[in-house]
Amino acid sequence: MPLSSFTKLRLTQMAKASCVVAALAAGFANTALAQEKHRMTLAEQMIQDMKDGKVGPAGADDHVVQELIIKRSIPITYKYINTLMNTPNAFGPGVACTTCHNSTDPSKSYRGLDLSTCKGMIEGSTEKPKRKLFTPGTDPKRDVLVRRLRNNRMPLGQGFEHSTFTPNHMLVKNWIADGAKNDDHFNKNVLPLFKTPNAFGPDTPACTACHMSNQEPPSFHELNLSTHAGILLGADSVAKGVDKATKVIVPGDPEKSFVWQHLSEDRMPPGISPSEPRDHPNTTILSAWIKQGAKCD
Repeated sequence: MPLSSFTKLRLTQMAKASCVVAALAAGFANTALAQEKHRMTLAEQMIQDMKDGKVGPAGADDHVVQELIIKRSIPITYKYINTLMNTPNAFGPGVACTTCHNSTDPSKSYRGLDLSTCKGMIEGSTEKPKRKLFTPGTDPKRDVLVRRLRNNRMPLGQGFEHSTFTPNHMLVKNWIADGAKNDDHFNKNVLPLFKTPNAFGPDTPACTACHMSNQEPPSFHELNLSTHAGILLGADSVAKGVDKATKVIVPGDPEKSFVWQHLSEDRMPPGISPSEPRDHPNTTILSAWIKQGAKCD
């Protein structure tokens, strides 16, 4: 039976459409193949980024670590982390971490903390109260291990030889544990400590010598320790905004309160100068390993 003119026209249109679809499919396939062939290696990408002005010339170690490792999500191996734990000066001038923390036996290792193995690092301190150092897969900046490498004890420059269990220290800790209330006890017994030289260590200035308002300068981190409202407001309220200010007191929980952490925790390695940079390149790499899941293989 001869085809009608209409049918011939429809068949011709369908044939053309099929050719277009086939051409598009071939085009997509060729593009994908080309992209696969030209997928840049890390080295090629770095060179291209430098040509495009996205990466500046290499300088200090921390810059190199950021550009070559952190920004490109290079996997950090436990082998490197283990080297850090066993190497003097790895996080700043001082002994290797495993000099003092190499066993889960509290009679042989401070806090029963073993930093010589991956399992020990993940388990944390075994002496009561047991405490984990970090949570794999999360940002460890505020967790025990990284903050002990970054945070200086206050008043600035205090060392291990000065107790963190003095009556004044305990007044602050217990005030926080009891809810950090703005009551007579706080105003008569706790607040004056922040305004008094030598309150938390010999030959030290008052806390309010450096933290007296929410303006920087002159107050470091815009932190005001001269009033209850200022203390509860926290740090960097101008830079971040009041609603996003860094809370330095967690009512009911001294261990999570930055004020208590800074008063009671010494920076590691022991004896390191407070003038040493807080963010050592190896501390950045350690943090990246934890964020990546703290894998032991």
